[in-house]
Amino acid sequence: MRYARTHPLWLAYVLHRVSGVALALFLPVHFWVLSYALTQPEKLNQFLSFADQPVVKVAEFGLVFLLAVHMAGGLRLMAMEWLPWSAPQKTLAAGAVGFAFLLSGSFFLQVISI
Repeated sequence: MRYARTHPLWLAYVLHRVSGVALALFLPVHFWVLSYALTQPEKLNQFLSFADQPVVKVAEFGLVFLLAVHMAGGLRLMAMEWLPWSAPQKTLAAGAVGFAFLLSGSFFLQVISI
């Protein structure tokens, strides 16, 4: 059992679970803020001005990173279930995290350059 938590895919498992929980907590807040567009447009404008702060831009980067990690983790799980196991799957898992970072990083660079 000790070996399982030192295996590189353990981190992939943890990242997938943490990103899923974070996204599940984010979605109700997101819908709540979007409801301001229909019910209280002035509050939506206040929130949008708050969202222009640099710390919020960094948080958006984190959100996109978690979304990309969760998507890549889901693809990794499907590959583990449907494809035969092979040693290079650790490399694919690391590549998936790298791809998630690249995707979220490009989003972040686009946001801060505006």
